[in-house]
Amino acid sequence: MKRVVVGLSGGVDSSVTAYLLKEQGYEVIGLFMKNWHDDSVTISDECPWLEDSNDAMIVADKLGIPFQTVDLSEQYKERIVDYMFDEYEKGRTPNPDVLCNREIKFDVFMDIALSLGADYVATGHYCRKEEEIIDGKPVYKLLAGKDNNKDQSYFLCQLSQEQLAKALFPIGELTKPEVRELAKEADLITAEKKDSQGLCFIGKVRLPDFLQQKLQPKEGEIVQIPSTFEDYNKMLPSFDSKESELAYKAKKYSYAVADGKVVGKHQGAHYFTKGQRKGLAVGGTKEPLFVIETDVNENVIYTGEGKAHKGLYRNVLFVSNEELHWVREDIALQTGETMEVEGRIRYRQKLEQATLHKVESGLYVEFENAQSAIQEGQFVAWYKNEELLGSGVIS
Repeated sequence: MKRVVVGLSGGVDSSVTAYLLKEQGYEVIGLFMKNWHDDSVTISDECPWLEDSNDAMIVADKLGIPFQTVDLSEQYKERIVDYMFDEYEKGRTPNPDVLCNREIKFDVFMDIALSLGADYVATGHYCRKEEEIIDGKPVYKLLAGKDNNKDQSYFLCQLSQEQLAKALFPIGELTKPEVRELAKEADLITAEKKDSQGLCFIGKVRLPDFLQQKLQPKEGEIVQIPSTFEDYNKMLPSFDSKESELAYKAKKYSYAVADGKVVGKHQGAHYFTKGQRKGLAVGGTKEPLFVIETDVNENVIYTGEGKAHKGLYRNVLFVSNEELHWVREDIALQTGETMEVEGRIRYRQKLEQATLHKVESGLYVEFENAQSAIQEGQFVAWYKNEELLGSGVIS
């Protein structure tokens, strides 16, 4: 009998994951990850870890499976929290959920599971896995979940073939309502439980408070850039190669305070991210202001009026070789090659037509339509026919 360790989070998705695997005849062990100790920054009535671990324990008891808690808070702090502070400080926007899957669930946690003699690790992600023999070797494919509203393949965009080989996603074929229905039939305490909205396995966190523990407040100016800013309407130069055209289009706009007018003050450019609307506290404009750029060195936030403001949009981004990752290594592009794909730069964004261009130093992703708020530090992921092929950190 194959042994599976399930990451039981105390939510309905992982509960049903454990239930289904037990029904399928696996030997199932439930493991709850404790990733965080500091309750001062969590909004405590929203998904505190204690309540979650209790729910996970009750589910394990109901299913008659062994259960234990593992404390991974040290690794979580090192690999996720410190990384986030570092990225925000540089004016980039990290995605902790993608990192949590790569660094914690499918690395540290997977190692613990394998040390318990597990053949597989299972999670309650809405995605699917397929296996195909290519050139005599098994190749693992990561596919979108059947429930379009819940597809979580994006969060797993950094997984490797080795990690996928040991992963199971039993609810990937189901919709959320079907999962809740199964939980009800199995009389699981989590059947009606609300989904947690916070950082991966921490719960809801007041992000500014969280960041302020390390990043000191520093007053600076909010500058509004008019839609008539001259760089927006510049004629395109002529290019001697496709690569120089892509390099030009991937460059973000550069602003100075003199390009606009000062409309307010903020407490630190590193607390803001491109595309953000909340927290600016500037009135007097017909449409709301959006952050179009942050300058952490000069501590200035540049804003534009309305979500159609040109400063928010561009259609080419770049991923350096160091931050480029192929789930499907067997079809990774070589320098000079291109590939038609569908891409997204954030979770829940609908997939957009794009072309990948592999160059010596990395990869350009050229979207057919301009994308709003492309932000350094975020992950871009690309797909073909529901399969996630690869991803990278936007630089």
